Amino acid sequence: MPQGLLIIMPRLQSINQNPIPDALPNFRNLGVAIRILLLVSGTGLLAALLRASSWQDVIFQLVNIYALVQPVLLSSLLLLFALNTLLARLDYWWGCAAVLVLVMAVTMAIVQFGGVLYVSSFEQGNFIRWHYPILSGTMAAVLLAYFRLRALALSPAVYQARLQALQARIRPHFLFNCINSVLGVVRSNPRRAETALEDMADLFRMAMADTGELVPLRKEIELSRQYLALEQLRLGERLTVNWDTVDMPDDALIPPLVLQPLLENAVYHGIEPLAYGGAIDIRLYRSGNEMHLEVRNPQREQDATHAGNKMALLNIRERLALLFDVEAHQTVESGKDHYRVHIVIPYVKEEAQ
Repeated sequence: MPQGLLIIMPRLQSINQNPIPDALPNFRNLGVAIRILLLVSGTGLLAALLRASSWQDVIFQLVNIYALVQPVLLSSLLLLFALNTLLARLDYWWGCAAVLVLVMAVTMAIVQFGGVLYVSSFEQGNFIRWHYPILSGTMAAVLLAYFRLRALALSPAVYQARLQALQARIRPHFLFNCINSVLGVVRSNPRRAETALEDMADLFRMAMADTGELVPLRKEIELSRQYLALEQLRLGERLTVNWDTVDMPDDALIPPLVLQPLLENAVYHGIEPLAYGGAIDIRLYRSGNEMHLEVRNPQREQDATHAGNKMALLNIRERLALLFDVEAHQTVESGKDHYRVHIVIPYVKEEAQ
């Protein structure tokens, strides 16, 4: 990796000025693999166009280039996929060096195994034997630089800024409503008022905590239950909550503040406008290597495209893209009398964070 990159790239810092270490791309991420495939294949196509003497010669040159590029590319991706956990434990620059060595070793092995397919009898010599690994190592270095630049563009600093903006958007009128609800029962039921104040303190303490990229799902559920308990104090029997966590794994990790904003939308845009209220259905379950989060609530037909829903969902969608790339997706179903949000993310175990 060129050392000049150390000079032109500022050291990444978080929102609270704590330095955030560089990290290799996750070679088990589908988005990373697709980008590598497209970039390398595109480079091979460009090389074929530059080497070809005519349009008919482009196909010939492309076949010659891909005969080596594709075996090296696929073999390297499989090897990096298998060694991803070990590489992630290395210091960033040692990890980059290890990736370059692995790619060059794979290239050399394939060239040696391919024999005259890649090196003819007229091209014998040390340089000819080594120029393929040198080219593949250079390409790997370019790709690592690309992923580092992309990580800076979609940096954890930006992610944390958006996260704190989301944390700050716990609506001021929610705080005022909680205080008014507590005042309403402080004389008739002081014990209940005390519990509500404790829940409110815990809720804001958890919401404003300096969390990492992923948190245990059970903590997100705890925060959501405390939020709903405060809203239930205000709305009473108008708010009913149904939890379905039978198929939820205990060791799952999710991004912080994903579930609570969905429930906040469900209360303010679903339950509150209805005279008789309604029920919020929450389903959390694992299916294979995916975690599913579903929130369903009733709604009035004219509220089907409420701007508040869009803002919260856009924020969540952006954060999921930063963390999981194409492996996470979010769907919204808006009917005449219901609104459902379905989020799918990779199943990440707590011990594997």
